[in-house]
Amino acid sequence: IKSLLDDAGADSDDSAIPLVNVTGPIFKKVIEYCQVHKDDPPASEEEEGGKDKRNDEIEQRDLAFTKIDQGTLFELILAANYLDIKPLLDLTCKTVANMIKGKKPEQIRKTFNIKNDFTAEEEEQVRKENEWCEEK
Repeated sequence: IKSLLDDAGADSDDSAIPLVNVTGPIFKKVIEYCQVHKDDPPASEEEEGGKDKRNDEIEQRDLAFTKIDQGTLFELILAANYLDIKPLLDLTCKTVANMIKGKKPEQIRKTFNIKNDFTAEEEEQVRKENEWCEEK
């Protein structure tokens, strides 16, 4: 957000900041998240380096925040990315990852309302090419 202020040349407290990619309701959710996490310590270099990236656990205080409809969740992902709020981006992406985790492709398509545009042959080819990553 600081870079947005700098780019906009906002010198006073009453300057408007253009947020063309973020709607008002989504920005309110972003502010809500930031207020809850304002005293959190910055991520350590070890966490930034990837150790924590494989952790799909969501803190208790964030569970209620992420219990939102999919449209809002995906708009929050876009807003967190646009505003460069990495902890919010990580949280929202973890939420989506947990929605997918352990599901079969058909279940994922149903969850996210994705049309299957593969033929049966194409689907079988993709399964064969990626069977190395299947849990057995």
